[in-house]
Amino acid sequence: MQDKPQVPLIVLNNGRTCPILGLGTWKQLGNVMLRQSAPGDVMRAVKDAIDVGYRHIDCAYVYGNEKEVGEALKIKFQEGVVKREDMFVTSKLWNTYHRPDLVDGALKASLANLGLEYLDLYLIHWPEAYQEGGDIFPKDAEGKVIPSPVDFVDTWKAMEAQVDKGLVRSIGLSNFNKRQTDRVMKAARIKPAVVQIEVNPYINQHKLIQHCRSLGLAITAYSPLGSPDRPWAKPGEPHLLEDPRLQVIAKRYNKSVAQILIRYAIDRWLIVIPKTVTRSRLQQNMEVFDFQLSPQDMELLQQLECNGRFCQMDDAHHPDYPFHDEY
Repeated sequence: MQDKPQVPLIVLNNGRTCPILGLGTWKQLGNVMLRQSAPGDVMRAVKDAIDVGYRHIDCAYVYGNEKEVGEALKIKFQEGVVKREDMFVTSKLWNTYHRPDLVDGALKASLANLGLEYLDLYLIHWPEAYQEGGDIFPKDAEGKVIPSPVDFVDTWKAMEAQVDKGLVRSIGLSNFNKRQTDRVMKAARIKPAVVQIEVNPYINQHKLIQHCRSLGLAITAYSPLGSPDRPWAKPGEPHLLEDPRLQVIAKRYNKSVAQILIRYAIDRWLIVIPKTVTRSRLQQNMEVFDFQLSPQDMELLQQLECNGRFCQMDDAHHPDYPFHDEY
């Protein structure tokens, strides 16, 4: 049996560590909740991922599949394949739970779904707060998402309280821009450990990554493969995995384009969370620790930058929408 690769660990600013490669589980996103995986697929994928060596699973309440992840973890714990302390599990606070008095209940709901007593990392999923108490995408008569006036700085203070209670080891941000990150940093008693953002060669996020690093924050790259199965893709939109420039680089290393994209993130020392539910691809995505991209190829990949954001929420009218700023 092939030895499982040693996955490097990123040291966070609180001294805790996170495996540099994880499994993304996103299943539903956008104003129309669209299923990305058939029921049971995510449970099977998480079990397979643990078997091939993954020790980092990225989840979120809004994906609607945390119970499946929890079932997979329970099975692998019972089988003795891994112990709880071997796993790094992330979840995210959804936009309708930003109000400080709702944060504790939202976190406990994710913990119950996952069958865990604590999370390794809990992120504010987006800087925008939505109207509380109804749908997870509350809409007005015109079909626009209804904002809540909650300030994400107040949400952050409620996140800090979850660390104090021992329900989460580290806390962080997702999809925040520079200005929003700086506001949290200025107010924080417990600093964010991680900022999770979309990163791939079409949107390399150089400026935001450099800024976050200057603040001591680790970066998680989501959609490193360009979200090839995104349901909102329009005909004719670029497909990162089919980019001929990437195919040339992949051939040079005798690797797949997906492996090149994952290695691109790792060589930038980013935590990276590609998503797949296929065992062969789970295995292939793990086989990225036996090579390194040359400086010349890293430069070629940097040149693919085109501000090509694949994942953007359909709520640009929201006062805290993050993607109006340059970065």
